[in-house]
Amino acid sequence: MNLPFDYERLTLGEFGGTTPIPSDFDSARVVILPIPLDRTTSYVPGTRTGPHEILIASSHMELWDEETGTDVHGIGICTLPEMEFPFATLEEVMQEIRRVATELVTREKFPVILGGEHSITAPVVAALAARHRGLSVLQIDAHADLRDSYMGTPHNHACAMRRVLEHAPTTQVGIRSLSTEEAAAVPSLATTIFYDFNMRQQANWIDRVVDSLSETVYITIDCDGLDPAIMPAVGTPEPGGLSWAEALTLLRTVISRRRVVGCDVVELCPLPGLVAPNFLCAKLIYKILSYRFNTNDTKDTNKNR
Repeated sequence: MNLPFDYERLTLGEFGGTTPIPSDFDSARVVILPIPLDRTTSYVPGTRTGPHEILIASSHMELWDEETGTDVHGIGICTLPEMEFPFATLEEVMQEIRRVATELVTREKFPVILGGEHSITAPVVAALAARHRGLSVLQIDAHADLRDSYMGTPHNHACAMRRVLEHAPTTQVGIRSLSTEEAAAVPSLATTIFYDFNMRQQANWIDRVVDSLSETVYITIDCDGLDPAIMPAVGTPEPGGLSWAEALTLLRTVISRRRVVGCDVVELCPLPGLVAPNFLCAKLIYKILSYRFNTNDTKDTNKNR
């Protein structure tokens, strides 16, 4: 694959497997970028293999989406090689992710990032915020990830959203785990939190989530934001979380009412012999793309506002 930019990389398969639609970088509207970073996970490591397993699972999906009545591959989906960071410091890793994400955004691609740990989100958001004025971030997660520093680094996955807040305000959905330090910091931060324990008490909670977002949105999904009954393959599981139906309803509503300019799915920690969580991630990404690029789509992802 010839790219107009370069980075340390490994070649993997294509998202969605082999299709009759060419996945040429120049013509593709969507670019899948696997970033298998796994340096700061502390409970159950293993997110490094997440992007690879999502791509493998995606090759077993049927490409027709019955809900939107589309095969989104028609827009062109290009899968890039995995990023590699054999000798880089975490600070250098973040700089390199931001550089590559900036290359994608400059070329007017819709980036879909496969993690890896959640710390990869902040440099991607930085690149998008520089391109799209007034960007906000929707986070689906079990954890607030609002520590300023953890285990000696501000780039720990437990600090992911604190770093994101340096570039864009956030709306955090499904949160059910945060430290005393984070709880004390929340009132001073540009974040709106929908806690899992009470957010459903108001029937219009999804509308309230949408209303809290700006016109232009980036979506970050930590797998542990979903109910562990359907997503047990995570490094830091928490009881509770969104069901499959809730997650799709939320995403469909946000995408229909806001201009979504990119997304990531992070923190999949594959379990040997259990492929269902891997497939769920692949299907979730395909659902997001089907909602975003269905035939009734009128939003222009390439417009600056």
